[in-house]
Amino acid sequence: MSDDDSTLGRRAMLAGVASGAATSLAGCSLLQSAPDGDTAAVDADRAKELAERFAPTLYFDQRERWFPTDPRPYESESDGDTIVDGFDALNGYVEDGGRDDPPEPRAFYNVLQYEDSSLAVVQFWFYSVFDQFTTNFHWHDWELLQVFVDTDDDDPQLYVASSHSRKVPNNEYLDPDVDGRPRVLSELGSHSSGLSTNADEERFRRLPTNDDLADITNTAVDTVEELAAIPLAYGLPRDEGLTLPYAIPELDDEPLYEHDRLPAVAESNLVPGELTVRSFDALRSPPTNLPSRKSGLQFEFEGRDGVDADETYDLVSSSELEHIVDFAGPQLSFEFAIPGFVEDQFAGHITTTGVPWDDPRYEAPASDITETNHRQTLADRYDVISDPAPVNQVLARVSNTVASEDAPEDEGLTTEAATVESFALLQSDPEAVPTFQGVAAVQDVPDGEHTFTVNGAGVAPHSETVSTADDDGPTVAGVDGEIPLVAKENATKLELDPEDADSDLSDLAVEDDFAGRLYDAPVDGPDAVYVHRGGAFTTEVRDTDDEVGAFRVNPDPDDDSAVRVENPRTGKTPLARYLADVAEETRAQVAAIEDESGDDDDDDDNGNGGGGRENSIQGLTQALAAVAEAADRAAERAAAGDAENADKKLEVVRMRLSNVTERLDEARDSLPDDLARATDRRLEQSRKRSKQAKEAEKL
Repeated sequence: MSDDDSTLGRRAMLAGVASGAATSLAGCSLLQSAPDGDTAAVDADRAKELAERFAPTLYFDQRERWFPTDPRPYESESDGDTIVDGFDALNGYVEDGGRDDPPEPRAFYNVLQYEDSSLAVVQFWFYSVFDQFTTNFHWHDWELLQVFVDTDDDDPQLYVASSHSRKVPNNEYLDPDVDGRPRVLSELGSHSSGLSTNADEERFRRLPTNDDLADITNTAVDTVEELAAIPLAYGLPRDEGLTLPYAIPELDDEPLYEHDRLPAVAESNLVPGELTVRSFDALRSPPTNLPSRKSGLQFEFEGRDGVDADETYDLVSSSELEHIVDFAGPQLSFEFAIPGFVEDQFAGHITTTGVPWDDPRYEAPASDITETNHRQTLADRYDVISDPAPVNQVLARVSNTVASEDAPEDEGLTTEAATVESFALLQSDPEAVPTFQGVAAVQDVPDGEHTFTVNGAGVAPHSETVSTADDDGPTVAGVDGEIPLVAKENATKLELDPEDADSDLSDLAVEDDFAGRLYDAPVDGPDAVYVHRGGAFTTEVRDTDDEVGAFRVNPDPDDDSAVRVENPRTGKTPLARYLADVAEETRAQVAAIEDESGDDDDDDDNGNGGGGRENSIQGLTQALAAVAEAADRAAERAAAGDAENADKKLEVVRMRLSNVTERLDEARDSLPDDLARATDRRLEQSRKRSKQAKEAEKL
């Protein structure tokens, strides 16, 4: 594949992406088992009454630049059709007052009744002239809040607040207070809608407390233990202790505010600089000084009495906008790195806003219910709502890989909770979704194999193959649901080419002595994994005959050039070589301690002479050397095709590993604690690999 073919740049492929992103599935949603009942528009007076009753209070971030407005002042004609051009809308909005004096604050409502049912839905559509969100910014932005209402008593049944896309679980609340009204916390720049139903109106609460409820009733995933306490909904990361950087939108490789069709737009009209980065790749580590969310302007429906607000908005029927056929603008893009063998690839991805009245939700509102329990509850109450269907989800928790304090320097890792949100991308659907609370959740994933990539500011990308199927439940990515990312300043690429193997490789795994297994995924063709240079790794390959190979990888902590697994074979020979390599590596480290203690004739802490300490270390060194020697001979016999004698030597290795365990116990008090811990872990790994070598049928 050429460099041009492997690089999906800033503008290539975007026309096709735009046309697909602006539309949703027609007919039955992937989230439902069958089409719901038909809907019809509600009488104008009744629709207005319901809209005014449930008109939400809107809370915006202190740094918000684009508030809900009316797109009609920015209309123009194109080939006889009425459109809203992105340049006209953004430039005009700034000229008309922008964030300092928000022009035409407005919400558009659409009220529908399910035929032969008491269930109605009040939709509130909010238009902003621009969306600036790290990897998914675009001209125009439509956000949707839906209130499902039983018209027999006008009690609300369900709130559904739109998230970034149908790929991300919405914020939903079942059976809200019948005397209350929705409150929406709008995410900075993206306008993704968080719900606020608790006592603290201006803060998002994912989980209940002793004296208050949560803001959502979404359920937690029950597949991954690590995620069991996290209700699946996007929420508001900057309200929940995690931060995320924003990117500067570019057009023709220049910042958007420098375009000659935006004379009124300055850098100050975008998300402020303290929250933005020029690119993910420009950072060597995740940012640590991003400000958290602070509440800014509060918007309230102008017809509601007795409520103090910074701004008021009016309500207009969305039918007054249906003459607009397109919200237009040239495609913007962002580069999203995907690990590749030798050179990384880049996916240029973007979404555009659609025309709401062409969106399936406009006439089939329940198609946007993303929580299966919520849909099931409505289906139990109303015959017009179908049961939920199995939904393909890809789930994982994203963490950070860092040096372990328990390991020798540059010889071991651990993982810790992420402090900055990341982004997940399925290459089959080039639309990145943000994590929430470090959780990557992508839903409505088609059956089949997908390349799943996670990336973020200042970290090296992670990519693996996942398989989804409707009847298998959620697909858990990573190792036991965890994907550890590495800061770019500490990352090096581990490369493997199956063409160098003598069998068909099917899987690749990477384990660190202290952090354990960090990567485990199918391999199909040349593969690359980013690892932390401060680790000490066992790289495992498996072939289609379920034979295993293992290789020791110790990156140079001062060199970020790629490390390649040479001749990635499976069977007795590579496993025996691995045993020899690990034993010799550990022997050399213990021998260095022996050399340092050779001139030490002082008594140890127990009153024994320094010779006792020296003898215990020497005994461990010799035991490790004996393992290395036996493993070398086993590898030689296996490589020569002599399985019988190879197995005899492997049995010697097993016995000598037991001797190492005894010698380690004797020398433990004489070794640095971190080296003793490292030796323990390598012994455990070696015992596992010696058993695999003995059982291997392939030489």
